Amino acid sequence: MTNRKDETNEKINLFSFRVKIGEQEIEIKGTHEEVTKTLENLPNIITNVQKAFENLKPKTIATLTVKTEPAPQAKETLKPPIQTYPKITAVTSCEDAVLRLLETDWGKWRPRTMEELNDAIKANKLKYTPHTLEATLNKLADKGMVRRWNTNTGFVYILAEEKPSSLGGEIKHETHRSTN
Repeated sequence: MTNRKDETNEKINLFSFRVKIGEQEIEIKGTHEEVTKTLENLPNIITNVQKAFENLKPKTIATLTVKTEPAPQAKETLKPPIQTYPKITAVTSCEDAVLRLLETDWGKWRPRTMEELNDAIKANKLKYTPHTLEATLNKLADKGMVRRWNTNTGFVYILAEEKPSSLGGEIKHETHRSTN
């Protein structure tokens, strides 16, 4: 019986101390007296633990290379970066041009503004006024062929995931009455 009593007293007197530095963690358990005595030697213990874990840590080195260009001459004017637009051919209408542009990787990469679409149309040597383009985009959005939403830079457009049926997007519901 005295064994159980001693075990119970020992469990009650157990004391633990845990410290975490970065990714390493150490826990010291024992009686209160043992733990406080060990804490006096904590700086040496931490140093030894860090040395032990140092071999386990992967060494990562990042190299950053920055290229700079000489400052432009005073007479030289800054040119905007060259934008590459997709090439589309055999276009029959503004609607066709918009759909073909939005079907390309350029159009699928991110939603495009009306200005970007207008620039892409001009790059393909097509002549549609901004008013015609705007009306076309509204028509395509109303048909459900193009998704449109407003952002802080204005409306953006992207192809809808599914094209509407040939009924123009309408679904007719018929009601049948049975006569018994």
